[in-house]
Amino acid sequence: MKSSERSFARRIDLTSLQLFVAVCELGSIGRAAEREFIAASAVSKRLSDLEAAVGTALLYRHSRGVTLTPAGESLLHHARTVLFGLERMQGELSEYAGGVRGHVRMHANISAIVQFLPEDLGAFARAHSQIKIDLQEHLSPAVLHAVQEGAADLGLCNMPATSHGSPLQSRPYRSDHLVLVVPQTHALSARTAIEFEEVLDWDIVGLHAGSSISLAMHQAAAQAGRPLRQRIQVTSLDAMCRMIDNGLGVGLLPDRAFALMRGVGQLTAVPLQAPWARRELRLVARDFDTLPVTARLLVEHLTPPTISTPT
Repeated sequence: MKSSERSFARRIDLTSLQLFVAVCELGSIGRAAEREFIAASAVSKRLSDLEAAVGTALLYRHSRGVTLTPAGESLLHHARTVLFGLERMQGELSEYAGGVRGHVRMHANISAIVQFLPEDLGAFARAHSQIKIDLQEHLSPAVLHAVQEGAADLGLCNMPATSHGSPLQSRPYRSDHLVLVVPQTHALSARTAIEFEEVLDWDIVGLHAGSSISLAMHQAAAQAGRPLRQRIQVTSLDAMCRMIDNGLGVGLLPDRAFALMRGVGQLTAVPLQAPWARRELRLVARDFDTLPVTARLLVEHLTPPTISTPT
């Protein structure tokens, strides 16, 4: 290492990097100070010292909070990489302690959280009571981004076909099948299966525009050359079922999610006949082999026993 590189490394301290990442995530020095249990003035001083150390402004400060400068965007990426590496080192060293301790940061989409994770994480927590899991719900694209940027150790989501060239590794987790949810009095309720083109005749209640189901529906409608009559968008599966129960449209849900919500209204499900209706949820990581030991234990718990190699 050159002397200039050693000097730069000495000017950067880990606490300042951690506070910088917190400020970036929350968009506010005050909120970051509250979360990290430190005075806002101390956070501001560390940020100023960090900017002096790197020789450029990292944040635009305004009355509503802060935003990143181009240099700040670059530092955020590298800071997350450095902190991720330190957590991985801590995890490796913890193998020598008298028991595995630590936490795992996981981001997952709503399908995984509703259908499978409560039971799987509950069993893991009972077997490893000293490991805490920080779980956040996000749309699948945001899950992939968080893992790529080091904001999460693991992700659980539906990976789009366009992600085959992704630098991330993935492993199969679970699969589900999409069903058309309609009121029990609906004209389609007696069907045993349905093609998606038939669904396009009806108003649709859907999830976020960026959800994997919404994206798949829009793509299928475009391929059929027909408009998608998505009149209502909601943020949760139970809200979606309530809208459908009150005659505001029909909607697509994963089969197990619908089974878990049978008490929400007088509804029935019709299996969707389409290649994309069968979906695979995948575990995602930067590199499964270099994860902290705590995260590797969770991966082993969540991975089907027949799966041994990442893609």
